[in-house]
Amino acid sequence: MSPFSTQNQTQREGVTVVGEAFRRVPPESAEFLIEITTSGTTAAHALRENQTRTAQLQQALAGLGVQPPDLQTISLNVMSLWAPVPSLPAAPMMPQLGQPGFSQESQFGSYHARNILRVNVRQAGRVGEIVDIATRAGVNVSGGLAFQASDEAAARRTVLEAAGKDARAKAETLAAAAGKQLGDAISITEECIVSNGTLSTLRSTMPLAIGPGVPQVAGELEYYARVSAAFRLQ
Repeated sequence: MSPFSTQNQTQREGVTVVGEAFRRVPPESAEFLIEITTSGTTAAHALRENQTRTAQLQQALAGLGVQPPDLQTISLNVMSLWAPVPSLPAAPMMPQLGQPGFSQESQFGSYHARNILRVNVRQAGRVGEIVDIATRAGVNVSGGLAFQASDEAAARRTVLEAAGKDARAKAETLAAAAGKQLGDAISITEECIVSNGTLSTLRSTMPLAIGPGVPQVAGELEYYARVSAAFRLQ
């Protein structure tokens, strides 16, 4: 018998199953991005204004538990905006453009300092208050809110282990129904998805794609794991 035929026979004597697990974890922290933009007649002036507004924001947020290390600059840029001085009409007794007293390079302009900071909120339940204060301080909130669990690795590991146990339990049930015993695992693949409410919506609208829907609890992180495993039959 050829190796190809032997491989096909081995695959036919196995069982392939998909295990799933879904867990909710309360978020303990959150983060979002803000943008502070200031202007000045010089680059130094624009940067000083930006530092002053950042310090004022830190002081305003300190009462809500946001410490100076929780405000981290991730991007700081200075841009110069220039425009030529409008041409003056020629007049008697006035020097013409290009003559002594005028310069063709005469320009006016300003500098803009743009500082993008990451705000770390240690108490996820206060993120709304912090966003309100930041907005009233005149800064722009950019991007969405990112909620995080206290131990991200442990949350992923827990849901993956649950999905793996679900896959093995299904395989054992199918093997017993066929009058066989479950052997060693041939292959295992996994995927883990984390969201904040999105999975509940998808599970309710597309249950065949992501499994049966469950009631959504607002504000909780959702961990979904899917494990595909193939086992030999004995």
